[in-house]
Amino acid sequence: MGVFPDFDGLGGIGDLRAVVGALLTLVLIVAVLMLIVSAIVWAIATAHGNYATASKGRIGVLVAIGAAVLAGGGVAWMNWLLNLGQQL
Repeated sequence: MGVFPDFDGLGGIGDLRAVVGALLTLVLIVAVLMLIVSAIVWAIATAHGNYATASKGRIGVLVAIGAAVLAGGGVAWMNWLLNLGQQL
């Protein structure tokens, strides 16, 4: 039984792939910039004893890492599902 998604069934699917790829790139760039800024804020606030701001910097670091993991993991998961579908 050969059931698989027909990616050519929709018009403009190539444009959709280009838009999704551009959005993924934008998300990863913003996540890296957010990680850098949050880490700097966390380090400076901790060094000066401002623990409330340090806590917000730490949360920013964790959110940036989570966003990058979700963006990259979503692509890996979708590729895994497509490969699994082609094997069936």
